[in-house]
Amino acid sequence: MWTGYKILILAYLTREIWMERQYLSQREVDPGANFTRNHTILEGCHRDGQRYEEGSVIKENCNSCTCSGQQWKCSQHVCLVQPGLIEHVNKGDYGWTAQNYSQFWGMTLEEGFKYRLGTLPPSPLLLSMNEVAASLPETTDLPEFFISSYKWPGWTHGPLDQKNCAASWAFSTASVAADRIAIQSKGQYTANLSPQNLISCCAKNRHGCNSGSIDRAWWYLRKRGLVSHACYPLFKDQNATNNGCAMTSRSDRRGKRHATKPCPNSVEKSNRIYQCSPPYRVSSNETEIMKEIMQNGPVQAIMQVREDFFNYKTGIYRHVTGTNEESEKYRKLRTHAVKLTGWGTLRGAQGRKEKFWIAANSWGKSWGENGYFRILRGVNESDIEKLIIAAWGQLTSSDEP
Repeated sequence: MWTGYKILILAYLTREIWMERQYLSQREVDPGANFTRNHTILEGCHRDGQRYEEGSVIKENCNSCTCSGQQWKCSQHVCLVQPGLIEHVNKGDYGWTAQNYSQFWGMTLEEGFKYRLGTLPPSPLLLSMNEVAASLPETTDLPEFFISSYKWPGWTHGPLDQKNCAASWAFSTASVAADRIAIQSKGQYTANLSPQNLISCCAKNRHGCNSGSIDRAWWYLRKRGLVSHACYPLFKDQNATNNGCAMTSRSDRRGKRHATKPCPNSVEKSNRIYQCSPPYRVSSNETEIMKEIMQNGPVQAIMQVREDFFNYKTGIYRHVTGTNEESEKYRKLRTHAVKLTGWGTLRGAQGRKEKFWIAANSWGKSWGENGYFRILRGVNESDIEKLIIAAWGQLTSSDEP
């Protein structure tokens, strides 16, 4: 009786071992399959220790993954945030560091180019403009370090955030014009100008948050003018259907524009219109750009943006090519407009001098160095020195300080 009982136990254990081996064998063949304790196959998928029903959809960065046939099937978009590229930059000796920005996570690279830039390639008219040299003597001693806000405290303006509105054409133009008017008026008019006024009202040859042209923006500033950012603030929803132009103006006998509507922001009472002279092109020569900034104030620069620039955090930027095997997908570039506010020099790890420009971007103060970035100077990095634009404030005799 005791021997028979042992035989039954041995038979039971043998059967359990055989079934366990069958279970493990099946898991090796189909690791996506799900089993209950009695080895009944369940449909669905696993990810990070969690089970998902058939047809479930999850998001991995910019790609959507669907549970189908006990397997995850994911889209193959190139993402704006590429952890591999960030790691590559930070491990290399490139002079700058990269960061994963939450506002960019989940966007494709194409969406980043589409929504976070927005300046159309320069027109033949802009490119054919004669370059104007600053009036400072050639012997002028240029400092190694210069920041516009140090020379003109309270007269220059910090970065705004264009969010997913492709309008760097408007943000950079309005900011440069505001700085120049404040400097020219010796601090009499220090209001930041409204990029939303340009986005909503500069209708011809521009597409608002779907990009626009630099030359048309300056034309609008000269002919129509802008109100302050406080008067016409940024819309919370740039895609709303009621975002039409909310500001109109008329011209007096002297050609000075006057608003005919109150401010869209009812709290702000001043609806003064600010205008500029026709824009002029600054020489692409490094020294001439420095002299122009030091004498007259910040300038507008049109640059080429590649995929790594979105992840810039600090340091002196230079383009870094990723190591991805399908690198052709990543090697794209688009036009962007920024504001050059100064320059500087640092000594690199090898003791050599590293020259850089200081530029204001329009991606908010959480990006880069409090909204600014440094970029190599004197080598036309990312075409930053190729096309430099500036203008004067259009002040009447009664406006002059």
